Amino acid sequence: MSTVPADAAFPYRLIATDLDGTLLRSDESVSGRTRDALAAATAAGAAHIVVTGRAVPWTRHILDDLGYDGLAVCGQGAQVYDAGSHRLLTSVTLDRQLAGVALAKIESEVGPLYLAASRDGLEGDVLVGPGYAVTGKLPATPFTEASDLWSAPLNKIYIQHPELSDDELAEAARRAAGGFVTVAMAGQGIVELLPLGLSKATGLSLAARRLGVKAAETIAFGDMPNDIPMFAWAARGVAMANAHQELRAVADEVTSSNEEDGIAEVLERLLP
Repeated sequence: MSTVPADAAFPYRLIATDLDGTLLRSDESVSGRTRDALAAATAAGAAHIVVTGRAVPWTRHILDDLGYDGLAVCGQGAQVYDAGSHRLLTSVTLDRQLAGVALAKIESEVGPLYLAASRDGLEGDVLVGPGYAVTGKLPATPFTEASDLWSAPLNKIYIQHPELSDDELAEAARRAAGGFVTVAMAGQGIVELLPLGLSKATGLSLAARRLGVKAAETIAFGDMPNDIPMFAWAARGVAMANAHQELRAVADEVTSSNEEDGIAEVLERLLP
């Protein structure tokens, strides 16, 4: 893996971008202006890395469409993926016994949950149980038997509640099971249970090490609370105008929304 040149003209050697609500517009496209700004920044010596909550199977088609051939951090930091060679470099799985205990503790506090789960691997299915609402048109495999949920290694479990808001559910989950799993809120209707201690910063630090880049040389863009660890790791964190209030509160800067080329707005200002 080639490293980023130390004499980069761009003020940061690594640009880390979330996908949904950040790099992607609502139709899952990337604007021409944003593509051009990223191309100019990379030509000036920076590297661009995608850091997303999506596991590889839900990310690969987007990267292929972008012509992206670098490293990508997927699954909330669980996976480091080489998009150029379509190869999984690292993968962290959820301890299924601990996850079962965590679910039981959460349900004892808030009542029955709607569940989905992401299986490990390049071709890992996303299993969706009764009542769980999948965001967008992403491919998913229905399941009805609880045993199906635990039959193969998992990266994460998704939880939804029939009455609680995402913020309320995430807070209740942390309170009930924070000693067993990491709880992340990644978007509307997306509250996740992850391996304890895992975050986007975990995967980003591994990928950056492969590129020969340090946290102090990184600028990060995001929109949801699951981006908070990435902002804490990077030298500069830029929240989109559409970002969750928790992320805006810790951001170094707030740019325009994902629909209004917020990433390009910042990059263009920083370009030499």
